Formats: sequence, C-alpha cells, structure tokens
Amino acid sequence: MDFAETDEQSMIRQLVRDFAEEVLSPTVSQRDKEQLPPLAEWKSFCDLGLQSMTVPEEYGGNPIDDISEAIVVEELARVDPSFSVMFCVHVGLCAATVAIHGNESQKSKYLPRLAAGEIGAYSLSEAGSGTDAAAMSCTAKLSQDGSHYILNGEKMWVTNGTSAGIYVLFAKDVDHPEFGKRSHGGTTAFIIEKGFEGFSIGKKEDKLGIRSSDTCSLILKDCKVPIENVLKKPGEGFPIAMNALDNSRIGIAAQALGIAQGAYETALDYSQQRTTFGKPISHHQSIGNYLADMATKISAARLVVYQASWAKQQHYHSGGPRHTTEASMAKLLAGDTAMWVSERAVQVLGGYGYTTDFPAERFFRDAKITQIYEGTQEVQRIVINRAISRERR
Repeated sequence: MDFAETDEQSMIRQLVRDFAEEVLSPTVSQRDKEQLPPLAEWKSFCDLGLQSMTVPEEYGGNPIDDISEAIVVEELARVDPSFSVMFCVHVGLCAATVAIHGNESQKSKYLPRLAAGEIGAYSLSEAGSGTDAAAMSCTAKLSQDGSHYILNGEKMWVTNGTSAGIYVLFAKDVDHPEFGKRSHGGTTAFIIEKGFEGFSIGKKEDKLGIRSSDTCSLILKDCKVPIENVLKKPGEGFPIAMNALDNSRIGIAAQALGIAQGAYETALDYSQQRTTFGKPISHHQSIGNYLADMATKISAARLVVYQASWAKQQHYHSGGPRHTTEASMAKLLAGDTAMWVSERAVQVLGGYGYTTDFPAERFFRDAKITQIYEGTQEVQRIVINRAISRERR
C-alpha cells in the first residue's frame, strides 16, 4: 500500500481546502449558532462537481477514487464538520446506494438529479431501533392492485432531513414470509421523494454539535411509494443497509480526522502566539507534549482511515470481500482521536477555549457525534472482536 498522494489527490485536497476556507469559514460560526443548513454554501460547492463523485459518468457523475473521497471529507470537516456530514450522507449513503443497488430505471431517474446537486438523505434509524435494526417498526404493505406500497411509521435522526429531495429509506414488508420474526427478514429499501403523498417532515432536533447539519424525524402516514421504487427486491433491504454502513463509517472516520486536524491547528496557532513568562506557551513542556501527542495521534488515525479507503477501493467495487473490519477500525480510532484532540485543544486555549471566540469549543462539541452515529464505538468494538474471533478459528 502506497499512501503517498498522487498529483490528482493533492489537487483535490487544495481545491476543497480553498473552498472550505473561502466559502465555509466566514459563515460556519453563525450557522452553528442559528442551526442553519448550509444551502447557499452547498450550491457553491456543487460548482466544483464533487457532489457527484459517487455517480457513474453515464448518469452525469464525476467519479474519483476512495482515498480522494476521504480527503474531501477530511478537508471539509477541518473547517466545517456540519457541511462534511451533509456531503457524506449525500454522496455515500444516498447516491452511492442508488448507484450500486438501483436498477437501470432507478439510476436513470435519480442519479442525474443527485449528481446535479439535489440533496440526498438516508433513513434507517427509529426511536427504538438504531443499532438494533431488527427492531424496526416502520411497515410497508403492498396495495391491493400491486402498484405501490403503503408505508407507516416514524423515522429518526435523518441527516439532511429537511433539505433533501430524495431519500433512501427502510421499512419492513408486512407481507414478507419473515415479517414478525426476530430477524432482519422483510426489511425493504425504498427510494422516496419529498413530494410523495403521506410523507412529511417531523421534529427537527436541537443538537449539542454539528448544529448546522439539519437532523429531523420523518413521518410516514399511509405514504404511497410506487413499486418501482423498491431497491432490489422486497425483503432484501438489510444487506443494502449494512453495505451502506460499511462505506459511511469510513466517511465518518474521515470527518473525525478532519475535526481532529482543525482542532489541532487551532491549538497550535494559539500556542505559538500566546506568551507566558516571556515565551510562547508552545515552548512550555506541558503544552509541547500535548501538541506532540495530538500530531502523533492524528497521523496514526490518518493512516488507518486511508487504509480502510484503500481496502474499499481494492475489494468493494470489484465484488470482493466486505471491508467491514477496516471501516470499524477507522471509525473507532479516528472518532476517539477527534474527541481526545479537541478536548486537549480546549485545554491549550484555556479560558478562550471555553468561549465561542475560537473554534476549539465547536470542534469539541462536533467531535462527540463521531463516537455515536453510524454505529457507536461500542458497536465498532463488537464488530472488530467478531472479526478477530473468526480469524483465530
């Protein structure tokens, strides 16, 4: 494995870094305070063409390699973690899922819209079924004439929920032979549009961090979904969901990496300008040790994130083995690194770190979610431990 950046990857990094610093940075603090989705910023971002990176060229896409995708997320999160997760869900959980699992009709209908910048979302979780997806209670029943499904229930924690026009959503088919059993049988994936009859936006969450990323519930009340909007076949939704999580966990790991990098740079810059006892505080051993540990942990996390991206590139697109373990390791290490580094950044800034005058406190708040969504750190350890156990048999 050679993780030296190619010329193209370096160009992409600089392109996204310039966008983040010139377009996102001026508005990120105010959007965080007011919980405003970055819709104007999204339109500017779409001018770069990177919102279509998981869409094949024949549908208007601009595909790039998986390490480059991680670099894009990392650079966005280095300035604005909320925007980075908006991007992750659009390109990974929504557009990539349709591109991989959709039929020709579905891809022709929805991928050009996603490639053009219509925001995509993904909805798996419910109030009683996050990690335990088998406990899903949202139901889908085929209409008497067989032309559409009727969906009922409520979904939760939907990123891009208020802004999206296209959703990949999961419900349990009540007519499936496995429905009602303690299994994932009957779980079905649907493509849903915001304008569908019986579909509405529910409560918008008031969150600790990533406050500029809109997160809400979705209400399905006799929601009519055409039968042609079923991804693959009824009852085959659970593997689609798990496949999407493998990919999105790498995206969240890259987001955590960017958060750690942004927090570290905030602390480094401050420590080189703030003086005590006649010298910059970065020259004091205690602060210098913090900075050294931050840089080391970030470097280690970056290698694991890029390794997971490399594994995805090598195996996933060619129908090879899943990269589940690598994705879980990347999310586990990068998420913990983001939390550790951002907390130390607040400490380095002292009292200023506890104010909104500097971005350290925002990175600290934003970092926490990387240990929770797309599977908690506890779940990642379970996944990794199962893989270890299989290897030793």
